[in-house]
Amino acid sequence: MLLDSLKRLEATIEAETEALTANTEIDLEAVNRAKSQSLLELTRLARTVSADEIDATTGIVLARLHDKLTRNQVAVARHLRAVEEIGDTLAATLRAADSDGTYSARIGR
Repeated sequence: MLLDSLKRLEATIEAETEALTANTEIDLEAVNRAKSQSLLELTRLARTVSADEIDATTGIVLARLHDKLTRNQVAVARHLRAVEEIGDTLAATLRAADSDGTYSARIGR
């Protein structure tokens, strides 16, 4: 059960990372829903499984998931920075368009 849940999360994270990296369309609501579901499953399973019960196969999947989560974090951060830059550019453009220069620090506008 734990292994199945980890593999589902791994597939979700990998699909999101690939879509973000390739700049392809992705249903973020569906991805977030799947990640939330996986988190809920893993939280419930963590209460019933002790560390010494984890076998080698599960350990390998956990290590692989860790690597994929690291890659995902980089891809998401890159997209968030891009969104911030676009937002800053739009805000500056709107401020410039709204200003008639009356209160500008620059003379002769």
